[in-house]
Order: sequence, then C-alpha cells, then structure tokens
Amino acid sequence: MPRLRGGVASASSKLLETRRRPSGLNSFFADSQSTFTEYIKHCRAMIVQTHMGRSADELSRIVEGNAPFALVPANGYLSGKDNAYRRGILLVHGLSDSPYFMRHLAAFFQENGFRVMAVLLPGHGTRPGDLLDVRWQEWAKAVAYGVDKLALEADEIYLAGFSAGGALSIYQSYCDQRVRGLFLFAPALKISSKAAWANAHKTYSWLTPSAKWLSIKPDTDIYKYESFPKNAAAQMHELTQAVRGLMAKSKVQIPVFAAVSQDDATVDTAATVRFMAQTPHPANKLVYYFSKADKIPTGLPAGKIDCVNSAFPQLKIISSAHTAIVLPSEDAYYGEHGEYCNCIHYYPDEMGKFSACKRQPEQALQGEITEENLKAGTLRRLMHNPSFATLKIAMRKFIDSLPA
Repeated sequence: MPRLRGGVASASSKLLETRRRPSGLNSFFADSQSTFTEYIKHCRAMIVQTHMGRSADELSRIVEGNAPFALVPANGYLSGKDNAYRRGILLVHGLSDSPYFMRHLAAFFQENGFRVMAVLLPGHGTRPGDLLDVRWQEWAKAVAYGVDKLALEADEIYLAGFSAGGALSIYQSYCDQRVRGLFLFAPALKISSKAAWANAHKTYSWLTPSAKWLSIKPDTDIYKYESFPKNAAAQMHELTQAVRGLMAKSKVQIPVFAAVSQDDATVDTAATVRFMAQTPHPANKLVYYFSKADKIPTGLPAGKIDCVNSAFPQLKIISSAHTAIVLPSEDAYYGEHGEYCNCIHYYPDEMGKFSACKRQPEQALQGEITEENLKAGTLRRLMHNPSFATLKIAMRKFIDSLPA
C-alpha cells in the first residue's frame, strides 16, 4: 500500500483525495421510481460525472462498459402469455466489477430468447471511494428493482449473478416468488471470516485515511476497481451471512445452474458444491473447472456435474480463476490478446515482478493467484475462460430442461 509522507502532496495522496473518496452520487440506490430507460440514462450521466478529465474515446468506453443495459431477444423468441416476452433474465455483476463482465452472458441469453436487463450495483462503475459508505442492502434494492422492471415485460423471471451477484440472486429468489431459476457463476456464498472485522478501521481512520482500505492500487482497469476498501469486504460478509441464514431455514427449490473453479482464491468453491448437493431440483447442473483431477468433489447425483479441465499448458494456463469464468478468450479487453493484464497482485510489494508481468505478458503463466501458482513463476491472474463455448453448450442444455 502506498505510504503518505510528511505533508508532501505525493501522487499517492492526490489519488487518495480523488478516486479514493466518495463522489456523493453512488452510495445509495436512487432509482426506485424510474423506468429502466430512465435508470440507464441516470447511471450513464453519473459515470460521466465521476470520470471527468478522460479523453472522449476513453470516456465513451468507460460509460458503455460500466453502465446498466437492456437487450431484446433475437428473432424467433417465444412471446409471453401475459407480457411481450416469455422469459426474462436479470444480470448482476460482482463486487468491484461492472456490467461489462456480464456482456457476453447477455449476448448468449439474448440469442436464446430472453429479454435481458443488467443492473449497476450502488458503489460501482464510478470510483472506488463510492464503496466506502455503501451497504449491501442498497445492492439488494437494485436487484429487486431490476426484477420489478423485468416482470413488466416477461412472464418468467430468471436471475444470473457473478460472485457477489450470485449471492444477491439467491437472496432475491428467497424474497420473490416470481423468480423461476438461477444461473450462478462463482457465487460468493462464503468468504473469509476476517471480513467480519473489516469495519474496525472506523475507530481510527479519521487519523489515517488509508486505514479504510485493504489495498490501494493504480486502478488502471477501466471496468473493475483494483483498489478495495474494507467496508466492501464487511458488506460482502454481511450479505453472505444473510444468505446463509435463509439457506439454513429452507432449500432453494427452483432450478439452478452453477459454474465454479476448483482454484478460486476469492470465494469458497466448496460452499457452492455443498449448496448444489442440497438443492433438489432435477434440472440442476454444476460446471466444475478443475486443475487437479484427484480433488474433484464427490456426492453430487450422477449427471448433475460436468467436470472441465482448466489447464492448457500450450497456452501457459495452469488453472482457472475466479475472474475468468464469465469472459471468453476473444474478449477485447480481458481476453487472450486483450488490452488488460492482471498483474495487480504484485503491486506494490514486488514491483520487479509487476513490471515484468506488464511488460512481457506473453511470457507469464496464467491462472488463479494461489500460493502454489505464484511459486511456479511470474503469473498473470487469468481473466478469460478458454472453455466458454462449452459453458454455453451446458447452459443451453439447462435451458432446454427447464419446466415448460
């Protein structure tokens, strides 16, 4: 973490004063009475306001990637009985992410006849400082709002969530009988118990503003925060506790599709496996990416788990990662030949490796940032899924198995 020295206005302190401070625009969900079109317009204006000073081209890309969006189904979709569309799906991104991460999934669902809507969770898409004051209940309000708007247009409501978005999708399914099924991608059902104490900084952070942060990074990624405040971890912990409390009382009865990585360093994959083992619907399916065949879980009913080898030595990919599942290799920003290289785990303690990883990304290994993988050599955190095409096949089969 960068240190603030003496009263000198260092680059780090300037960064802390701008991107690391709340904008005052994005800690609450403020669009409950808006149409979805109005909501999108409001979010786009908010993103523009918090990224002033960018070039016109970069600002356009930031707005397009971070804003909520909606798509109509491809030609040949099934019409609803009570609404224009038979099926609709709400996409919910992960913690510190943006709707950009849901774009390829959105295209898949559009091609398969779904009316698609994607929300922007409060605190996201603007500046990392907007996560300092946000509460998880505001995220839940955004999801509930999205379901309400989708229900005006589609007979059947489905939710698709990545990471924190997966936990929020499960939470909404317990609160809303309109939800007919779930698509979960590396859902955050369990995180470190240390997150429960993440807000302890509030007793002394007025003296040292940097104490509010688990990490302060350069934030060069235009679709995902690299810096991470302690409050975000605390809110994530509270959300998972709320979801697990609901799960302890009753099982999810609706169909569930899930995809996880054995090597996930962000969420507890075993928690998702247990969740799927206890969820009874006959259509359920789990796609399990593995790098070690001897550690594939047992206990799921036959035919309910598809195991996919996530190691591609010829591509220098040694495992999948939490960040990889929902993006295909051809993604222009995060893909195999994308603009962004995730080397941020080396910053600032191992700047030599950070520079080498950024300077010669083609020479680095790719995978999850586990202790074992980091020992194998210079490592880029994998940001794309080489098996995305087979993931789409599995989702297509799951959709075909849904109750009529």
